[in-house]
Amino acid sequence: MTRQTFVERSFLAKNPSVLWFILILALFTLGVTVLSEAYGVAFISTSFVKTLGKTLCLCLVALAMDLIWGYAGILSLGHMAFFALGGYMLGMWLIYARTEEIVVAALAQGGLPATPEEVRQGIAVQIFGVVGASEFPPIWALAHSFWGQMFLVVAVPGVLALVFGWLAFRSRVTGVYLSILTQAMTLALALYLFQNDSGLRGNNGLSGLQNLPGLSDVSQDDLSIWFFWASAFALGAGYVLLAWVVSGKFGSVIRAIRDDEQRVRFLGYSVEGYKLFVFTLTAVIAAIAGALYYPQAGIINPAELAPIASIYLAVWVAIGGRGRLYGAVIGAAFVSLLSSWFTGGRAPSIPLGFYTINWVDWWLVLLGLSFVAVTLFAPKGIGGLFDLWQGRRAPDRKGAALGPDDSSLQEKEALK
Repeated sequence: MTRQTFVERSFLAKNPSVLWFILILALFTLGVTVLSEAYGVAFISTSFVKTLGKTLCLCLVALAMDLIWGYAGILSLGHMAFFALGGYMLGMWLIYARTEEIVVAALAQGGLPATPEEVRQGIAVQIFGVVGASEFPPIWALAHSFWGQMFLVVAVPGVLALVFGWLAFRSRVTGVYLSILTQAMTLALALYLFQNDSGLRGNNGLSGLQNLPGLSDVSQDDLSIWFFWASAFALGAGYVLLAWVVSGKFGSVIRAIRDDEQRVRFLGYSVEGYKLFVFTLTAVIAAIAGALYYPQAGIINPAELAPIASIYLAVWVAIGGRGRLYGAVIGAAFVSLLSSWFTGGRAPSIPLGFYTINWVDWWLVLLGLSFVAVTLFAPKGIGGLFDLWQGRRAPDRKGAALGPDDSSLQEKEALK
């Protein structure tokens, strides 16, 4: 193979958007660092750095949603459940280790050294006293171990997605029925976690997650920028991974499944196997995003698993432009930051004389109208603007259909 042929076939040569994305993300990360209170000129507040870090995590879960919906054609309305589970798994270690520091310091004042059992009992009382319990549930068996809980961040959502996906895909459940099933899974999990005997403190959830164990002397200014860096790295790595996944043969197969599942099955491909891999992979990516998100939010409770959260996720991807990884990132960042502005009381109210429009109350209405408008008038979303900038147009098919599924983003494939 000649050097020229290798360059033409290389991953980066076929996907120049990856280099552009990494460059923009690196410049953005550097800019926020320079403007932060921790290592810069203090132009950006610590709270806004946390908002930006959380936004990057939402962009990562939007990438996962775009892979499974935009490329594989599976509209999952349960991926924010995996996002929240990742946060719960890491939150268990955070609240355990932080409480351990407090309990050990308190027992040390008694004169006699405390036994490990006394320490563990004190931690259990501090954590579960709010729900009237004083013993650790079995699911907290690894809460004392950072690496144990990091394993569970990936394992718990991954196994749940694997089992659920295997049951659903082997039964060949597709379309709106699969969407309803994923939503039902999310609702069932949320209702279970609302119970006090679920082992995760019921409606109280896990709080104080922004306080990292062993780093009590480190200011929130520093911690916020550290988490921002971690979120930026995870987003960059996730983008490269998913761009590599969709650029090769695997990406071609899942797009073919999206457009004509029966034909792909007839050609001998294991459609269920491809779907199961994508479903599990995106669940794990969503969980990693959640594990980075909730320490910056400081708290997690079962409300985070509400089905409406997964619907919001689908709206972000649709507004950004599904079937385009950068579109998912743009949509999540745009809607998330706009939501923070409107719901945070920073958007000025509009007095009409007979009525005053308060954006805190009207934001969801505006978001819903935007989704409808994008669906009807701009199905390619914000990402479609890049096609206009590049002068790309849909091919003239003389009125012929682009494929068996009119809702698929097949214009992109036809342009190649």
